[in-house]
Amino acid sequence: MSTRAQIRFATRESGQSFSEKPNAIHAQFYRHHDGYPEGLGVDIANSFINQCPINGRSWEIEDLDTKHGDLEYIYYIWQAPGKETFISIFEVGFGRCDSCGSETWGEDKCIFVGSPRDIIDKYNQL
Repeated sequence: MSTRAQIRFATRESGQSFSEKPNAIHAQFYRHHDGYPEGLGVDIANSFINQCPINGRSWEIEDLDTKHGDLEYIYYIWQAPGKETFISIFEVGFGRCDSCGSETWGEDKCIFVGSPRDIIDKYNQL
């Protein structure tokens, strides 16, 4: 089973909370598998920390308006010249209806905010 994710890039601006989705993004990529924080999150963090490419992973560049109905995670990479990069991870919200058991969509939940080093400290399983 695949763990699908989107990676979105946003400008780090004063007053913007990293635990809330930005008003605008500048680029968006899709990852069909291994999108969980212990996989994709650690890959992104290692790329920033070690200034290296993410090898052996397939990402698809997407139009900014592309929507997926099967995402499990959305990553926001917050950057601005002269400022530290921060990453937010949102778990895409869905649950089960108490009365009928069918899937229902809810609010996405921010499960992580921090620097690339913070992702390594929290999610690296090696």
